[in-house]
Amino acid sequence: MAGMTSSARPLLNRRLAEFGTTIFAEMSALALSTGAINLGQGFPDTDGPREIREAAVRALREGRGNQYPPGPGVPELRTAVTEHQRRRYGLSYDPDTEVLVTAGATEAIAATLLALLEPGDEVVAFEPYYDSYAACIAMAGGTRVPVTLRPHEGAFRLDLDELRDAVTDSTRLLLINTPHNPTGTVLSREELTEIARLAVERDLLVVTDEVYEHLVFDGAEHLPLASFPGMRERTVSISSAGKTFSFTGWKVGWVTAAPGLVTAVRSAKQYLTYVASGPFQYAVAEALALPDAYFDAFRADMLAKRDLLAAGLEEAGFGVFRPAGTYFVTTDIRPLGESDGFAFCRALPERAGVVAIPNAVFYDHREEGAPFVRFAFCKRTEVLTDAAERLRKAFAG
Repeated sequence: MAGMTSSARPLLNRRLAEFGTTIFAEMSALALSTGAINLGQGFPDTDGPREIREAAVRALREGRGNQYPPGPGVPELRTAVTEHQRRRYGLSYDPDTEVLVTAGATEAIAATLLALLEPGDEVVAFEPYYDSYAACIAMAGGTRVPVTLRPHEGAFRLDLDELRDAVTDSTRLLLINTPHNPTGTVLSREELTEIARLAVERDLLVVTDEVYEHLVFDGAEHLPLASFPGMRERTVSISSAGKTFSFTGWKVGWVTAAPGLVTAVRSAKQYLTYVASGPFQYAVAEALALPDAYFDAFRADMLAKRDLLAAGLEEAGFGVFRPAGTYFVTTDIRPLGESDGFAFCRALPERAGVVAIPNAVFYDHREEGAPFVRFAFCKRTEVLTDAAERLRKAFAG
């Protein structure tokens, strides 16, 4: 019949054929249909600082950012990013040539991988990994090579020998996420030193996702890989405002890197969104200049919420991995007599009135993640208290 498409070729690009509707959409729909508490997707249920919200309103009213902002980002934000990197980590960047503002960290990752990969290039990434990594590597024509973080003494650990063995002559870059979503692992100085040594030895590029840089607990320390010997010129560092300031809908992220790397990433980014979030860029510039007291209070609040939810999960009978960073708790459902995270999470809204995410969606080796389930604790205290009680009632009686 005229106008019908041929069935011989699928409509979706074959590179994306393995990626359907995200598990977040499925679980959020379940939360809506059942009235369950949604601890699946990682977004806060309260806004960030009032003065930062008002800074965005002020920018809107004053006409700053209502039209296309500069391609690299507004100068105020690029300067604020460089000052943040200098003040926090002793890293010096040129705001004009070494900073690029993006539509959140997700676009920064996509643009970076599209810019730096050729078809067939291998990307070594830790699994479980944030779900956009796999899709972005596929869109760039790369091949992902997972190195699995495995449970050991109450946390998920990197096997440095396995990482070294994963690097081949086809490896183009390492994709590093610390603090790590979903496991909550924060890489140590010793681990980062070895990663840096490997990157220099094998002449690899490194992309670091550092969006949870301000959420580290229990004495853990976030150390940017770019600050290690030999890494400044080969590392693309990525962060964003959403997780730190609780304005996830604003979608303001940034890349810091040497001029050649920023130029390459910008070449891809300009054909994605071109620019975004004009007025919010001005507000985020003010947010980055907030005093240390803000960051300390934010971290303390999230630590209290972590401990509240973790205690409730432990009392309900879950095996709990208390994260050293991020705002997610990974649990082991085997102590509950369960082993299939997908089935468990699909039944959980009816069973307990709570929504979680099966970690297996973040693995290439699904069996490695099968018994693990992730809960978000970036919610109001009363919501977490209610969720913890529901879980205790459902599983501990």
